[in-house]
Amino acid sequence: MIWITLAIIASVLAGIYAERRWPALAGPGSRRSLTVLLYFVIPPIIFVNLARADFDLGVGVGLALGLVSVTLVGLAGWVIAVPLLKLPSPVAGAVICCVVVSNTAYLGYPMVLTLMGGDDLSQGVVYDLVVSGIGLMVYAFAVGAAFGTRAGEGFRQRLGAFFFKNPLLYAAILGWLAPGWMAPDLLVDISWVLVILILPVGFFAVGAVLAEEERVGAIRLPPRIHKPVAGVIFARLILSPTLLIVLSMPFSGIPRSFYLLAAMPTGLNSMIVGHAYGLDLRTTAEAVVYTTAIVIAGAVGWSLLG
Repeated sequence: MIWITLAIIASVLAGIYAERRWPALAGPGSRRSLTVLLYFVIPPIIFVNLARADFDLGVGVGLALGLVSVTLVGLAGWVIAVPLLKLPSPVAGAVICCVVVSNTAYLGYPMVLTLMGGDDLSQGVVYDLVVSGIGLMVYAFAVGAAFGTRAGEGFRQRLGAFFFKNPLLYAAILGWLAPGWMAPDLLVDISWVLVILILPVGFFAVGAVLAEEERVGAIRLPPRIHKPVAGVIFARLILSPTLLIVLSMPFSGIPRSFYLLAAMPTGLNSMIVGHAYGLDLRTTAEAVVYTTAIVIAGAVGWSLLG
């Protein structure tokens, strides 16, 4: 956890410094890196890990409840962003996207391994592939197509944007259908290296976006917690794990890692979706920073008290 925390802090600070030092290069460069991740890096990671995934029927109830939970959390995000706060479409879409996309892989995996152990991690990977995968590939991309400024006009164009700007969906379908021999150990090992590399690239983009917004006078660093970000914090960190706990009360045998992963912060992939569809990257970056900081502080406290 210490190295993960240091990597996150260093990447955000590097993004802030680069944008201040090279403003014409850092912001556009970080956005191009998000496009590269979306089309060339994350799809093979999804394909390889789904092709090799071993789904235990014993965790099926937990996965079903996780999907119900993320669906309800997404609806709560819509209620917060649209009827209550009446946010502009790009900001509302960013809020909903930040609620349904969680960092169950880049931060969740090391947290489960550190705080719980290897057996819990193997079950956590299944949760990430199924629950978080659907939250990203279906819900988040659908939100981007519905609320983004780069998704076209009208239902037909936005529906087309969902399918044509969503390479992760096709990678997941192919991964489900592919036999295990198409994902040998070497490719799996390479995919895990890519997962590690995504973390600094993504948080560098977070820092660059925040510094860019500061330069144009939109925010001050550190950014304040305004209503949209507060809504994300409530839905992602409080409502999400609470719903899973309540829904699972009548059942037994739910892996404990599922509850921890349900409380993960906003995922870096929300930045990728936001960039692809034209959602508000400022709100997204702020949500990533604050939810991540809260979860890391909680994990450090858990480690010290435990």
